[in-house]
Amino acid sequence: MASPTLITPTSKSTPLIKSRLTLPSAAATPTPTPTTSSSNVQLRRRELSTLVATILFPVTAVAAAWASSDEEYVKETADMIGKVRSTINMDKNDPNVASAVAELRDASNTWVAKYRREKALLGRASFRDMYSALNAVSGHYINFGPTSPIPAKRKARILEEMDTAEKALLRGR
Repeated sequence: MASPTLITPTSKSTPLIKSRLTLPSAAATPTPTPTTSSSNVQLRRRELSTLVATILFPVTAVAAAWASSDEEYVKETADMIGKVRSTINMDKNDPNVASAVAELRDASNTWVAKYRREKALLGRASFRDMYSALNAVSGHYINFGPTSPIPAKRKARILEEMDTAEKALLRGR
């Protein structure tokens, strides 16, 4: 049984990347009048600038979307601290534990995905402690299930990291 990526002498090679760029037909593009060579150069410059603007605009829009304000970070981190505390302090017989853990995991994944790439936040003590606590909580629920209670020693360490992160947030760190 041959692998689909194995190239044999009888197999046809297919391009790995399919281009979405379609070249315009000759009938659809207006042909410039050959009055002078400077008009051709101006037309090429205009086409090139349009192409460059088309390529660069989405990149700058995405980069601006990643950036977030400091107030937003502080608010969302404080909300995450509250969610973690309320979820890990729930009684193991509570019927809402599984849904609360699922909500916490979604929120923590969103928080980590949003702030993990922020270079300005990586050195902050609040980010470090919060990331560590979220990692411990998510790891526990992934390995032992959403209804499994967190052991006392791990719970104490997570709550201590939450306290440290909260203090660091209040100090602007």
